[in-house]
Amino acid sequence: MADAAVVSGPITGSRDASDVQIVPLRGIPIVIAVLAGLVVAIAGNWQWALDFFHVVGGGLWTGIDLFVGLVIGPIMGSMSIPARIEFSKRFMPRMLLIMPTLVTVTLASGWQLARKIDVLAVPYPQHWWVTASFIVVGVLTVIALGVLEPANVAVLFELRKPQPNGALIARLMRRFVYAAGVIGVMQLAILIIMTRIATW
Repeated sequence: MADAAVVSGPITGSRDASDVQIVPLRGIPIVIAVLAGLVVAIAGNWQWALDFFHVVGGGLWTGIDLFVGLVIGPIMGSMSIPARIEFSKRFMPRMLLIMPTLVTVTLASGWQLARKIDVLAVPYPQHWWVTASFIVVGVLTVIALGVLEPANVAVLFELRKPQPNGALIARLMRRFVYAAGVIGVMQLAILIIMTRIATW
């Protein structure tokens, strides 16, 4: 995204700002269904369902972060600003629904699962692995919800303007992609921790 510096003004041209959705309405029922399933699994205290939500949610969270940071990022870096805008119009609204849902599902099911199988009560030195998992997951969550999502929302609101600022969008997308890359690397750390805990 090195060319972002040379684009200082708004993007002009024929485009309809109203075609940019902040939240894709068709995805909301899917999010509701996933969260409802999570609530049922927690209320029923079903270990298989908690395992399912934790493993699938965590796997998707990790995979998406690695893909965005290591694949999408370099591709977007070579795209023109107008091409990035067109890509962002389709990509960012979906991420606004997908990532908070995956974070919620992974963390909530993971906490309930840890309580159910008594991982939280293990003695030291094994408990250091649990502590390390809390630290890494805490940082992951702060970056995901405190850096990625605000950048995502800011891009979407900028895209809805009649003349979006290409340089601002490029900076926000760079922040989004770099943060996703950092999260992806940290996700590898959490995979090491979790597989270690699973072998006790």
